[in-house]
Amino acid sequence: MLSPKLPRLLGIEQMPQVFHEQGILFGYRHPQSSVTDCILSLFQMTNETLNIWTHLLPFWFFMWKFLTALNVTDVQNDSYSWPLLVYLGTSCVFPLASSCAHTFSSMSGKARHICYFLDYGAVNLFSLGSAIAYSAYTFPDSLVSTAFHDCYVGLAVLNTIVSTGLSCYSRFLEIQKPRLSKVLRVLAFAYPYTWDSFPIFYRLFLFPEESVGNEACLYHQKHMAMTLLASFFYSAHLPERLAPGRFDYIGHSHQLFHVCVILATHMQMEAIVLDKTLRKEWLLATSRPLSFSQISGALLLCIIFSLSNIIYFSAALYRMPEPELHKKET
Repeated sequence: MLSPKLPRLLGIEQMPQVFHEQGILFGYRHPQSSVTDCILSLFQMTNETLNIWTHLLPFWFFMWKFLTALNVTDVQNDSYSWPLLVYLGTSCVFPLASSCAHTFSSMSGKARHICYFLDYGAVNLFSLGSAIAYSAYTFPDSLVSTAFHDCYVGLAVLNTIVSTGLSCYSRFLEIQKPRLSKVLRVLAFAYPYTWDSFPIFYRLFLFPEESVGNEACLYHQKHMAMTLLASFFYSAHLPERLAPGRFDYIGHSHQLFHVCVILATHMQMEAIVLDKTLRKEWLLATSRPLSFSQISGALLLCIIFSLSNIIYFSAALYRMPEPELHKKET
């Protein structure tokens, strides 16, 4: 019976520097893998395998949640549910983009950067989806229909554009200035998250009495805790930094980061659905809901300008020489 031959794995000393991961010594795929090799690596234990599956499997779960909500919603007439559908749709995009980025990032140095450019764009699209849902369902009572509420989604669009550009630019600094690269990338994702979450911070910390017995607020708290934990794993490179080579395949920080991100998204999803349900009567009576043109316009601007950023930085890659392999495979 014929079976495909799985690609041979390499050590860090055989890889170009652009592929190096701190504390990960073995399990690297060939830096010029074919598309077939990348797909086969889904079923081979490499240092990327769990990075792929920890987002690919949740993608199908989030897709099921999205299709279920779509099936029970009168999309044409139920404008109150539009922000939820946008949020659920964007929550499917980022894990799929991430799993694809990790799958095909070993095709070349340039392909690796472009894969993650697209990944960053998808994360920022999800950030905008979160802002749209927050604007519709989670704003504290005292901020609903204020000037801040009116400009909230517009500034979230601007944040996604800047964040995509900054995160893409940070990849050009990885080899010469790795610490600065990491700081810029963390900042690129931290400040849109902070802006998006301002209504939640306002509810939880300025009006803590709203959190008592409020199931939605409890989920918001869990979401914040998981997001902070995800940020810690992403920034600290623990535990592999303390024991290089021992967490090459299972248990390194990026896998833990992925798990925390998915759990945080699930908590956020539950909180948004609860807010949408529990506050529906009050919100319909007092708030100015986002129109179809506002929602579609925000999404379109985010996609156009984020793709423009990705195209610009991808073109810049091709004005740079391809990194040479440190050591040829024998």
